[in-house]
Amino acid sequence: MALFASLFQLDGHHDSCQATQTVSPEDSDPSLSMIGTTLEFIRIYLDGGLRLLMGGSLDDGTASKVVFPPGNQAPVDSIAFTSGAVTLLLVNVEEERIFRDADPYRRVNDEGRTDSVQPDIRLVLYLLFVARFTDYAQGWNHLSALLSQLQAVPVLDRETAPALPAGVERLAFELVSQSFTELNDVWNALRTTHHPSLLYRVRLLSLRDTSASPSIPITEFSPAFVHIGNRP
Repeated sequence: MALFASLFQLDGHHDSCQATQTVSPEDSDPSLSMIGTTLEFIRIYLDGGLRLLMGGSLDDGTASKVVFPPGNQAPVDSIAFTSGAVTLLLVNVEEERIFRDADPYRRVNDEGRTDSVQPDIRLVLYLLFVARFTDYAQGWNHLSALLSQLQAVPVLDRETAPALPAGVERLAFELVSQSFTELNDVWNALRTTHHPSLLYRVRLLSLRDTSASPSIPITEFSPAFVHIGNRP
């Protein structure tokens, strides 16, 4: 874990120092960009780790080790992966319904008052990491280094990663084992040939309702408004 502690104590010479996103005052709702901001945070964090594990440094001036898919691809094209790098790709999003609050429509604000809100949406992200290298073994070496990094620090929180985006308190990484059928389905959907890859499940990313309104307490109860059966 000590190897990755330096990833959050960086100078301005490498994009790893941009793990947090500057938000202007008018952008008051971080949930509007939470998924994209979180993906960028993960990419930068893993990129810095791969640089260290593969014998480089955070500011060596070389191309990124972890990248997103190129953004200039036509919708009908098969997806392309950057050569000499590990591509991070979001392949699925699910809602986590297990860890629900007892009353998801009520929330106590910072002033101690109870607000009426829409329930938080807790998301699970499925991230596919694809290695494309001329040397086949080199691709698996990079994925092995990524696997080692996430094994050493499988949970990112405010203690292990103080630079987590606003509104994100915890990211837990879990390696997903795929059957041959599931693996085939993924690569058929991507319309490309199979490459060395790892699939990770990342939880929990919460989208929180920021348009909370004060909850109106019931101060008086009148039996006259209670109807039983078909009574008008």
